[in-house]
Amino acid sequence: MVSELKVVLLVGKLYICATPIGNLEDVTIRLLNTLNQVDTIACEDTRHTVKLLNYYQIKKPLISYHAHSHQEREDYIIEKILKGENIAYVSDAGMPGISDPGEALVKKAILQAIDIEVIPGPSAVITALAISGLDTSSFLFLGFLPTKTKKRRSVLASIANMEHTVIIYEAPHRLLASLNDINDELGDSRPIVVARELTKKFEEIKRGTVKELLEYYSEVVPKGEICILIGKAEEKEEVEFAQIIEEVKMLIAAGVDKKEAFKIKASEYSVKKSLIYNYFVQNED
Repeated sequence: MVSELKVVLLVGKLYICATPIGNLEDVTIRLLNTLNQVDTIACEDTRHTVKLLNYYQIKKPLISYHAHSHQEREDYIIEKILKGENIAYVSDAGMPGISDPGEALVKKAILQAIDIEVIPGPSAVITALAISGLDTSSFLFLGFLPTKTKKRRSVLASIANMEHTVIIYEAPHRLLASLNDINDELGDSRPIVVARELTKKFEEIKRGTVKELLEYYSEVVPKGEICILIGKAEEKEEVEFAQIIEEVKMLIAAGVDKKEAFKIKASEYSVKKSLIYNYFVQNED
């Protein structure tokens, strides 16, 4: 009787590895052990990752996988794992999968029933929150704001009344535009923190009102990775819009331009100008 030959296919594992957001010494023993043990390391930018590997004398094959990678690259990584390779995925900094393409890779691995292990570590979001001095009991992370002004303002308008600290990633060349939009949509009454180059040599934490920060960064050109933190909205007594509209009408009757009247009352009552406008239109005689 011929015995059956059983072939056991060994599937590898995907490791999601947090790496330093600046200071290369912010690593864990577990991270170093993992990077030493895997077969391949997938990374956003091989030139960036190799600096970390060289610092700890780790030599492993690297696969480039970033936001502009095609689906074929994801399939290639998944195929290697299915064939038995253990692969670590690292972003340029911090926890992969948070505002980077690692999210798509994780979803694809889940669909293929691949075992996933997270190696926790540094996070710009948590680091910025911890040093901000703002309320940490609850927070909302928005990632990067839209690059187009209209969409960016729409997102900011949606958080106007949220009683949570809000954390945003921003590129240095868009910082002033975002601060201007925050001023227009949320006003100047909420505390703002700009955390820049966290854990690096030129780390900078600037706290103040949005107008103070606008003035500062109009003179000092920001560089590096940036987190903007917005203090939570304070609880306010409900505004009686009927009263506001009457006051708007009085201003208009006195010769004030309609748009200017909306702006004046929006500032006075700390409400969005668009809310006054919409209520005005709905109740216009």
